[in-house]
Amino acid sequence: MKSDIQIAQEANMQHISQIAKKLGLSEEEIEYYGKYKAKIDLSVQERKGKEGKLVLVTAITPTPAGEGKTTTSIGLADGLSRIGKKTAVALREPSLGPVFGIKGGAAGGGYAQVVPMEDINLHFTGDFHAIGAANNLLAAMLDNHIFQGNELGIDSEKITWRRCVDMNDRQLRFVEDGLGGGKNGVPRKDGYDITVASEIMAVLCLATSLSDLKKRLSRMIVGYTYEGKPVTAGDLKAAGAMTALLKDALKPNLVQTLEGTPAIVHGGPFANIAHGCNSVLATRTALKLADYAVTEAGFGADLGAEKFLDIKCRAAGLKPSAVVLVGTVRALKMHGGLQKTELGEENLSALEAGLPNLLRHLENITQVYRLPAVVAINRFPADTDAEIALVMQKCAELGVNVVLSTVWAEGGKGGEELAREVVRLAEKPNNFRFCYDEKLPVREKINAVVTKIYRGKGVVYTPEATEQIDRLTALGFGGLPVCMAKTQYSFSDDAKKLGAPEDFEVTVRSVKVSAGAGFAVVLTGNILTMPGLPKVPAAEAVDVDEHGKIVGLF
Repeated sequence: MKSDIQIAQEANMQHISQIAKKLGLSEEEIEYYGKYKAKIDLSVQERKGKEGKLVLVTAITPTPAGEGKTTTSIGLADGLSRIGKKTAVALREPSLGPVFGIKGGAAGGGYAQVVPMEDINLHFTGDFHAIGAANNLLAAMLDNHIFQGNELGIDSEKITWRRCVDMNDRQLRFVEDGLGGGKNGVPRKDGYDITVASEIMAVLCLATSLSDLKKRLSRMIVGYTYEGKPVTAGDLKAAGAMTALLKDALKPNLVQTLEGTPAIVHGGPFANIAHGCNSVLATRTALKLADYAVTEAGFGADLGAEKFLDIKCRAAGLKPSAVVLVGTVRALKMHGGLQKTELGEENLSALEAGLPNLLRHLENITQVYRLPAVVAINRFPADTDAEIALVMQKCAELGVNVVLSTVWAEGGKGGEELAREVVRLAEKPNNFRFCYDEKLPVREKINAVVTKIYRGKGVVYTPEATEQIDRLTALGFGGLPVCMAKTQYSFSDDAKKLGAPEDFEVTVRSVKVSAGAGFAVVLTGNILTMPGLPKVPAAEAVDVDEHGKIVGLF
């Protein structure tokens, strides 16, 4: 069996100019990054005319058994192309942290991939490096301001801005810097986030233009004065230089699937600690250039889809036409109590015990958000007909069809049936609504997500979180949407509670305002904004042979 990277490296890629022509892009509207990558000019946003239909791909709560959300998104896009629909898939860029950590590559899998796979998984067009540089420029200007006399009166114990690096490095979660004093800086406690958790990543992904990017950067809060007044990047006169670093990174990236379907890959905030969606500009570009724009949101529907719908769609005025909920029989049996080593045999009782996880996600999409949905089951060889029939039966009780997806093995051909069901759903009008009204008080918005989406019984706030909510409300930020930072492995804030847990409370330990992004970040449980590497990092398998070919990358 060929690995993903072998399949990708054997692909006969088309020159990126040919992919651009499929979308009707002119030479003036693209900027080449070699033969197979390009940036799309922001002028495309000014095009008038009817936009395409937006299809969101989300998933059940992830397990070690795998679900295949990105693979399904790519295979669906290829399937739509195969049945004659002008299609573009809009995805996030992978972070080096997971690529070299547990996950490995994040460009799809099997015969449903975006290519050039190695470039996309590594440096790509340099977007993440630019975001990290802008983040750390602001950190340097902040500490330099304090060192040079602190005219703004910034309280060094109330600094909220952290440095970042696009790597899983637990050693950097908490640091002390400026040690030595004097010419070495002002000593203080500090820390690092992974680049995808930086507010600049969120700002870039929600910005609608270069001028909007600069305004959002200027609004970002970096800390507070001794009197409790917020200090912004604009106060530090840093927004212009940061925009200069980000002006090229703001342009969406154009690549292709293995079958030559245009793919717009741009931005990469994590869905467990950020809003988990690719850029607004990428999604809007896909909608302007294609009849169907397929996009995905990170992790399970309680994280990525909730934030896609309540934050991104609200901010950008987007309305999905259909939702695909991805799952596997294997993963559902893990939610039903089986270990990964026990998934090879038919077990209807374990499957039935795990099915409530899928059904809860499905109910949220169809009943809370009122969107039409289809369940895509990635079929594995060990899945039995009886197990598939049980999934179909339970979903049918909610009025939702189940389609078997074989895109990993067959590419777009294995996604044609799913494509036809998506077209059927997308052609019908829907009554999309948000989970909550953003004008509600902060606690009520948090409670709405916890009770309506997670199905918890309530929320517990630490004294620190209570104080932070009261302060951000007093400062005028109470009307922002909430971005929940939560474990991806459970509906609850406890990663060990699999399936569809009930009668639990979610603990909110910290709330901070991301004024540039336009939401309040709510940290729950033990969620971390700087991951660590596993005992055996994926990086150990990555190498380059004597011909310069990368090996071992997923």
